[in-house]
Amino acid sequence: MQTRQLGNSGLDVSAIGLGCMGLSHGYGPATDTQEAVALIRAAVERGVTFFDTAEAYGAINEEIVGEALAPVRGQVVIATKFGFRNGDATAGLDSRPERIRAVAEASLKRLRTERIDLFYQHRVDPNVPIEDVAGAVADLIRDGKVGHFGLSEAGAETIRRAHAVQRVAAL
Repeated sequence: MQTRQLGNSGLDVSAIGLGCMGLSHGYGPATDTQEAVALIRAAVERGVTFFDTAEAYGAINEEIVGEALAPVRGQVVIATKFGFRNGDATAGLDSRPERIRAVAEASLKRLRTERIDLFYQHRVDPNVPIEDVAGAVADLIRDGKVGHFGLSEAGAETIRRAHAVQRVAAL
């Protein structure tokens, strides 16, 4: 499997990643947990090293990813996301720094890891300055709980403002 570096971050991932949303969210009934774990492990066996999940996909999604990747944790990159009120995409946005920290702590437990490799803001929250969001993630990086910061669906100016506070590794 070929690899790619995300920007200038130094974070190398497989050219093909596995987005895990559909295992429990968005595309019909959830996949049986053991089948989902087997699918993720089969992807690892085929050279996939980049796995994407999110709080908004339901706690079970991160739990499945954590269970599946626990035996190979040092060989893979796990990305997860924050930014919705109570982790519910239909409940509105919430990227307040205290919420970001709470999501990180809960995600770390569900993912069975000590560090989230790539922590994305799932959607830009117009009620929270992006500098505050980037600062909260920067604090988590300094604490060793997060490796890299990402943004989803952000415009160029927002990316620039965030990057001025904390390097943005992925979009």
